[in-house]
Amino acid sequence: MKTPQSPAAIRIKILQAVIVAVFAVLVAQVIRLQMVQGEYYQEAADVNRFRLEAQPAPRGVIYDQRGYLLARNMPRITVSIVPAYLPEEEEERRVLLRKLAELIDMPLVGRANIDPAYYGPEQDADIEPGLLDILAEAELAPYRPAPIKEEISRDIALILEEEHLDWPGVLVQVESVRDYLHGPLTSHILGYVGPIPEAQAEFYESEGYDPNRHQVGLSGIEYTFEDQLRGTDGQNMIEVDVAGRAVRTVGEPQPVTPGYNLRLTLDLELQQTVEDILTSHLKPLNKSQAVAIAMNPQGGQILALVSLPSYDNNEFTGGISTQAFRALQEDLDRPLVNHAISGQFPPGSTFKVMVAAAGLEEEVVTTSTRYHCGGILWLPNRYYPEDPSLAQPFYCWIHHDYHGSHGSLSIVSAIGRSCDIYFYQLGGGYRDRFEGLGAERIGYYAELFGLGARSGIDLPGEMPGLVPDARWKRINYSESWVTGDTYNMAIGQGFVLATPLQVLNSVAAIANGGTLYRPQLVSEVVDSEGKVVQAFAPDVIREIPVSDANMDVVRQGMRAVVSGAGATAWALKVPGVAVAGKTGTAEFFIDRNKDNLPDRDREGNLPTHSWFTAFAPYDDPEIALVIFVFGGGEGSAVAVPIASDILNHYFGRATGADTP
Repeated sequence: MKTPQSPAAIRIKILQAVIVAVFAVLVAQVIRLQMVQGEYYQEAADVNRFRLEAQPAPRGVIYDQRGYLLARNMPRITVSIVPAYLPEEEEERRVLLRKLAELIDMPLVGRANIDPAYYGPEQDADIEPGLLDILAEAELAPYRPAPIKEEISRDIALILEEEHLDWPGVLVQVESVRDYLHGPLTSHILGYVGPIPEAQAEFYESEGYDPNRHQVGLSGIEYTFEDQLRGTDGQNMIEVDVAGRAVRTVGEPQPVTPGYNLRLTLDLELQQTVEDILTSHLKPLNKSQAVAIAMNPQGGQILALVSLPSYDNNEFTGGISTQAFRALQEDLDRPLVNHAISGQFPPGSTFKVMVAAAGLEEEVVTTSTRYHCGGILWLPNRYYPEDPSLAQPFYCWIHHDYHGSHGSLSIVSAIGRSCDIYFYQLGGGYRDRFEGLGAERIGYYAELFGLGARSGIDLPGEMPGLVPDARWKRINYSESWVTGDTYNMAIGQGFVLATPLQVLNSVAAIANGGTLYRPQLVSEVVDSEGKVVQAFAPDVIREIPVSDANMDVVRQGMRAVVSGAGATAWALKVPGVAVAGKTGTAEFFIDRNKDNLPDRDREGNLPTHSWFTAFAPYDDPEIALVIFVFGGGEGSAVAVPIASDILNHYFGRATGADTP
């Protein structure tokens, strides 16, 4: 018979059993932590201890043809926060965040705590997010630095660095931002950079971008040459302490590869002068929308490109405010639009040089062919000739303006005097007396000269213009093409549309003898050490199939525009330089709800755009020019004086200093 154990002995055995069980649990836990889940916890510890720190690549800079800087990178001090390193104790964290918000002048709470029903959706979108709003999003990736305030002062940065030991998780970082030294002067050319659009985030991620960190070119040269300008980021693996402070760099850093630099064909000094001249002429006219482009006709290099009104692309650096962007969008003159390449307008009489080249090449006319201008041309219809009074009248501008006529004209004098009736007959013929080119051949040659298609300039947003034909009219108007349409087309009216760049490029082709070049803005891609990575030679679109002799006749007509009898550009004088050109005055219909113009004047006339295009010197052209003033009126009265001032500066500046 067993002796009963005392209560004390039982308690000792129970205690021993508990100790064994606890020890077994501890051993099992050690085994689990060290062996079963050891790799997991080692990785977790490394995540806490190591941080991959990105080293952003500097974006390539942009120069003009003489080496003047147009776009550069400037340092910007940014405050970021790493949620994982903030104090764990709630009150301590709250005190830190409150002091930080006060120091950097940022609301502690913002957009997330606003009631949209009270403020309205538009106002709510403009309210600055608070520090807690950003922190809430940042906690989704607690070990990644989240920017909370950009462009803080150096004094604030120094204070934050002094508080670094007591404010764990708060980082002061220096990053580069784009700076456009001449703002509105070059904004339509350079464009701007900005955050990656949400709709394109997936594409850019596939190209190696971080949508939360990188900015990309969104317009202009910045967009077109994004691949060359972007560079390749570097990165360091750093070890941090419990407060998130860097202790040392681990392993071999991945070096930064700077973006390539660009050298443009643009002449900054000429660009500034062209804008100054254009602005000074627009002011007394109370006009604000205009274009002036200068090009080297021997290779297609753009020397100056001004589209007014403009905008300051520096406003887009880091993100433009909703109010400012809305104001730009709602401006009736559309400052965000590069009218030089995106504006499509009836070219008016500048189109006649292409019709003249077509007429000569197709042997519809020769240098000895003469048509008569009586001021009015009566186009027969189904009632004519039984009732001549019902024939449709087509007027020459000289009859419209002065009740006059040009009389008998050759092709050279018709270009020089810009006679509409001559080109009505050349384009559409007249009864059984003359067989004109017809719309099909006019359109064919217009396309050869570059109309109806994008030129391929190194800028996004270029429009193709319009070279209409019978099929186009049937589709868009459900009407047949008639002779009156051909008449209007022959003088650059009716349905024909062209961009100022297309008009300039076509005239440049006439100036150089028939080579149509792709307009060019970038001449070289250069690395950070100044070595040329890629040089862009002139790019020929096509050789226009018009003989040298016929091209020379057209050039003679353009010379007569400036210096011949009855010249429409008689006011253009450049001492010592022979200039050839072509004026244009193009009627257009407007929408009073969109355009800041009346639809007709007191006499019932439609408003007109003012055009002038030219090249010089006549015998060996080195510059081609186009001037366009939206709703400006007569080309000879408005556009010619602008071109005269620009050409006088261009050919006169060799005697003076060239400084932008």
